[in-house]
Amino acid sequence: MIVYGRRSSINVQKVLWALGELGKEFTREAVGGGFGGNDTPAFRAMNPNGLIPVLQDGDVVMFESNAIVRYLAVRYGTGTLLPTEPRALAAAEQWMEWSQTTLGSPASVLFMNQVRTPAERVDHKAMADAEARLQTVLPIADKALAGRAFFAGDSLTIGDIVLGCFMWRLDGLTWKRPDMPNIDRWFATLKDRPAYRQWVMVPVGRGPAEWAANEKTLG
Repeated sequence: MIVYGRRSSINVQKVLWALGELGKEFTREAVGGGFGGNDTPAFRAMNPNGLIPVLQDGDVVMFESNAIVRYLAVRYGTGTLLPTEPRALAAAEQWMEWSQTTLGSPASVLFMNQVRTPAERVDHKAMADAEARLQTVLPIADKALAGRAFFAGDSLTIGDIVLGCFMWRLDGLTWKRPDMPNIDRWFATLKDRPAYRQWVMVPVGRGPAEWAANEKTLG
């Protein structure tokens, strides 16, 4: 099994974390960002979009991080990362999508402006709007965690993977957090998991120069 992508990519981190939770052995090729390699004919044959991550698992070659996580859960984690009980499966799928479509946009705006954009080009209005949006949507997820350990019940599933990656990034940024006792409890639990510590808890950086240095160090 081969994962193509750089470790600093949040989309690659989803896949690496899932593989870690599943205990699967794999190799990784540093591709994308400062490493390049994602515009070669060989890479474009695997993903014509030229984006990371790409997973090669035997004769299965695929792109799109959420789809890869789902594939891994179906093939190697049915009953663990992928619930079999319909209600739990529905919750896992729902929160995976919510994290990408509802949380992802404002979280990415904050990250891009605080980490990837030179100070003179930062869009302060966009950051303020993103922060206001986070203060609105994250309490929704916090309420859903009341009385349960994870988003689909008592164990970690695909429903936690995407949001868990975004929360690590948000934790490294400057913004006014809403009151989120349940998310804080859940996040503390994630940080105790070996696979999360290994693959997600990497330096976020503050500014383009630090980001580039971290990217090079992580590979």
